[in-house]
Amino acid sequence: MAKNLVIVESPAKAKTIEGYLGRDYHVVASFGHVRDLPKSKLGIDVEHNFAPEYMIPRGSAKRINALKKQIEAAKTVYLATDLDREGEAIAWHISQLVPDHDDKKQKWHRITFSEITKPAVTAAIEHPREVNTDLVDAQQARRILDRLVGYGLSPVLWKKIRYGLSAGRVQSVALKFLIDREREIEAFQKVIYWTVEADLANAAGQDFHAILQKIDGKKAEVSAQKQADDIVAAITATALKITDITTRQTKKSPPPPFTTSTLQQAASSRLSYGTRRTMTVAQQLYEAGLISYMRTDSMILSDEILSQAKQVIGDQFGKSYQLPAPRRYKGKQKGAQEAHEAIRPTDLSKTPEQLSAKISPEQTRLYSLIWQRTLACQMEVASYEQTGVNIAAGAKGEYTLRATGRRTLFDGWTRVYADPKKVEEQELPKLSEGETLKPVKIYHEQHETQPPARYSEAMLVRKMEAEGIGRPSTYAPTISTLMNRGYVLAEDRRLVPQPIGRIVNDLLEQNFDFVTEPAFTARIEQQLDEVAEGHAKWQPIVAEFYNPMTDQIKTKQDQIERVVIPVVETDQKCELCGKMMVIKSGRFGQFLACSGWPDCKNTLSIVKDTGVECEKCHEGTLVERKTKKNRLFYGCSRYPKCDFATWKKPVSTEPKAD
Repeated sequence: MAKNLVIVESPAKAKTIEGYLGRDYHVVASFGHVRDLPKSKLGIDVEHNFAPEYMIPRGSAKRINALKKQIEAAKTVYLATDLDREGEAIAWHISQLVPDHDDKKQKWHRITFSEITKPAVTAAIEHPREVNTDLVDAQQARRILDRLVGYGLSPVLWKKIRYGLSAGRVQSVALKFLIDREREIEAFQKVIYWTVEADLANAAGQDFHAILQKIDGKKAEVSAQKQADDIVAAITATALKITDITTRQTKKSPPPPFTTSTLQQAASSRLSYGTRRTMTVAQQLYEAGLISYMRTDSMILSDEILSQAKQVIGDQFGKSYQLPAPRRYKGKQKGAQEAHEAIRPTDLSKTPEQLSAKISPEQTRLYSLIWQRTLACQMEVASYEQTGVNIAAGAKGEYTLRATGRRTLFDGWTRVYADPKKVEEQELPKLSEGETLKPVKIYHEQHETQPPARYSEAMLVRKMEAEGIGRPSTYAPTISTLMNRGYVLAEDRRLVPQPIGRIVNDLLEQNFDFVTEPAFTARIEQQLDEVAEGHAKWQPIVAEFYNPMTDQIKTKQDQIERVVIPVVETDQKCELCGKMMVIKSGRFGQFLACSGWPDCKNTLSIVKDTGVECEKCHEGTLVERKTKKNRLFYGCSRYPKCDFATWKKPVSTEPKAD
């Protein structure tokens, strides 16, 4: 007898869900997309309203044919792919595999769930719907736009720079962000300045720290060492007297529950996870039924999880940490997928400690982060007592030093999720206005202003989200594309633009600025949201983008001169022909190549010796190496005899010479 067929995307989900539904249901995996645009040609009929030509991916025919047979034999088909636009499109493509789909609509059901738990899955089965064609159209428009950009601009890059390069509607804007920051760093001019500081003691001999804040009532700005020396001498020679003490209570609210971007940012800063690693581990937790769906920009939590959070908080930390009423969050931007929930555990009673024996350490760390953040957002605020002390010094009291201190009155949500912006502040001893203080040490420190920091993966995601570029499902793939193309290199957890990345960005920026302009790309994202909401048709949006792009390419491509990628000479001879080696840039970054090319095609990796001894074998030294995904790491020079490797940049521990 024919069974009910449930189709999901991954085998891991299929196994879990089949266990929930029982013997009347058979759950199978589509293994992602079952149809896509062809790789060998454009696959879009631009003359007939951008009609796409979908094909079964190469190598997938056997698997897809088996899926079709299962569909034809089933009594009812439940399309249970992911609940975002991509999942909706996959569900639609599956339905299009069989020719009589439209004649047997009663056989087909679309179901979604934000978590893989028995209650969620059975509830979805009981409340099916039809495929949302608005969501499908939004995804289809995105795919077609990306294909048109790639097929339109990438050949220009091949012709004018080098084969194998690519441009993209989202990736080109992200690359521009990185290049713009690099230009800021290069243009930065450091400024040297001094701070005057003091270690002081009260009458009881208790020490505390103060910093010069004002000179003659204005902000202290010390730009020369002699000025700093004079101030230190003046303060040392006079009495230091407390002029006023202010005390106030402050409160700090917890951060909201995780969205895709904020999870990636927190996992980067707290766990040192890259965006792709974060999403891979989150996918594993989701498919294991431990967390809700991990691609979302919603901050909503269900009533059930809010109720459970209050219970767990009371049990774990006491009633004083509970809120009288749930704290509810709203979406930050138009287009947020409000039908979705924030990323949170499916069952808050499952603590990280309880799960640590059942899941990997990597999964435990990420689950713990999500568990802590979900509880924290439903806990009482943290409260502090903030104290500021002004101290007058100098012959006329012209110098004002200030000491600040903070005392925790109630730790609140920080009990479970430490404040990511916590500033360590001293706890001041007992002080009183009019009190004369004893100088323990008066001194100055030299500083220099720092250039803007290069983007980390998490910082780039935050920038993309703030500018409305991309969506939760595109952040990690975009960064991976930039690294795979050799446009950027991940070094010390920062994205470092490579020469080829700058060349590509400059060509696009100077000739096809529509693909690097954040506002233009953000407007397209908003238009795609309108398609998803059923307020717009996708074809006019594609036409509005495609027609000007095509005209601009026709006008510009013959005007653009071929870019000669700079070749850097070295003093290293080619071991094969004796000619000098030069540094060239390729897909995986820079490498050494013989200057006698094409007669001699010898190439070598560029190995940079850090001079730091390998801590495992103590015989080799650590050298720079790159992964296949263009991430920088450090490995022993004796590899494969010694397999030591680390992501962290090695620092010599040898004592410095006197």
